[in-house]
Amino acid sequence: MITPTAPFPAPRAAAAAAGLTVAIDIGGTKIAGALVHPDGTMTATTRRATPRGVDAEGVMAAVAEVVADLSGSPLWASAVRCGIGSAGPVDTSRGTVSPVNIGAWREFPVQARVAAELAARGAELPTVLAGDGVAMTAAEHWLGAARGHANALCMVVSTGVGGGLILNNQLHPGPTGNAGHIGHISVAFDGEPCVCGSRGCVESIASGTAIARWAREQGWTPAGTVNGGTGADGGSTSDHADHTNGAGKARDASAAGVAAAAAAGDPIALAAFDRAGRALAAAIAATATLVETDIAVIGGGVAASGDILFAPIRSHLAAYATLSFVKELRVVPASLGTHAGLIGAAAAAMMLLPSPPSS
Repeated sequence: MITPTAPFPAPRAAAAAAGLTVAIDIGGTKIAGALVHPDGTMTATTRRATPRGVDAEGVMAAVAEVVADLSGSPLWASAVRCGIGSAGPVDTSRGTVSPVNIGAWREFPVQARVAAELAARGAELPTVLAGDGVAMTAAEHWLGAARGHANALCMVVSTGVGGGLILNNQLHPGPTGNAGHIGHISVAFDGEPCVCGSRGCVESIASGTAIARWAREQGWTPAGTVNGGTGADGGSTSDHADHTNGAGKARDASAAGVAAAAAAGDPIALAAFDRAGRALAAAIAATATLVETDIAVIGGGVAASGDILFAPIRSHLAAYATLSFVKELRVVPASLGTHAGLIGAAAAAMMLLPSPPSS
């Protein structure tokens, strides 16, 4: 069903393209949709849980339901474009996605399929696909923490590490939509292998998964974990049963648990975040040196730990951003939170698609 939503609290009216934008945000847990106005307000928001245990068409059926919900809005006829933000990998040159967290979709032609659903509902609209990191970048530049910056790096630090670039006030997704994928910059040439096949990547050090894994490898255990318990990220905690409080309840063994321990002064947890912050600082400085960005905006679940993450990033940044044109580089938290997916899908469409002819 369509669920009404309050207007998005845009800092001020945005000088965006005219007309409504159909925004679709596809992730591993939910598929959301909205009609987004030129000032960033959202109406007709709707969502479905991302189906599990189904084939590719089963997942697409949920997307089709979201489009059907949106088409029931009295504003549907005012839509002039569509933006799709999706978990990746993506290939925007082909309009396909192979999300790590949606196993049923491999090289799935989501852009063409969404365009067909729109047309079936009477809306033959130009449609664009963006990876979630690029969409978040578009959102933060339009209405968030990167607003007013002509050159910016925006990042998502979560179970993976992704990102996107704004160069000369333009979204720069690259030929396949993967430009700015900072998670797979190598910052440790003799580091451990990364899932991408390279070695010493930022993601292998600074993702939430990597932070929690490294902390456990150094002997950290979440307080209160009982014998045979399982951490929040699936790691067995049975080898550390001596670190219990007898409560009989497993505690958080994810990066959030490490962050809580770091806030309480646990030395291993603090070291895990310092290591992650150093990797992020090195990659941020390298990116800024290459393309002269002056701000790095960081969102995602790990960024929610606040200064536990940002303090070591800023501390280490001074050692890497040493040239005169990057010394003023700022690192700030993202500001749009859960709105970033839909706002980003709309912002990417407005930035990457030509404006409709004026009536």
